Amino acid sequence: MSGIEQLIASIEASEIEHSARLEWKPRQQGEIDIRIAADGNWYHEGRKFQRESLTKLFAGVLRRENDEYFLITPVEKLRIEVEDAPFVATLVEQLDDGDRRAIVFTTNIGERIVLDREHPIRVEIDADSGEPRPYIMLRNGLEALISRRAFFDLANMAEERQRDGRDYLVVTSMGEEFELGSSDE
Repeated sequence: MSGIEQLIASIEASEIEHSARLEWKPRQQGEIDIRIAADGNWYHEGRKFQRESLTKLFAGVLRRENDEYFLITPVEKLRIEVEDAPFVATLVEQLDDGDRRAIVFTTNIGERIVLDREHPIRVEIDADSGEPRPYIMLRNGLEALISRRAFFDLANMAEERQRDGRDYLVVTSMGEEFELGSSDE
């Protein structure tokens, strides 16, 4: 098994584990004063989580339903506040295995995700600043905001394509092309 195939198998196994945990249907529901800031930091009652292991534990039971976020355990379903996306993709790397290329993101909690059809990128343009706000789909409707540094690294991997008289930046991963934006944006 090649390096890319091993990485993909490991990530898929992790996704299956996450999906199995999210099938719980608890009877107790409510809210808890937990907030995930736009920079990916978690807070409880205004105090930043100090232990990474606690953040990872809660991230494992985080679920999105419509535009609301919940921590779901077998016993409770608690709504929390998320300012933007619950995670931040802080690192991006390109792996080449012969003629196959994979772009892999690592989040602020150490989760790795391969850019592919099930985990696409979307780029919104901030109406006020005109700056791009790129996201990658992680799992179960949860996204990670791609950090500015990671997005610049990703843009350096991009190739220019032309369509309908416009230039586009495109990256290729797992045989799929993903658009980062056009020259008019």
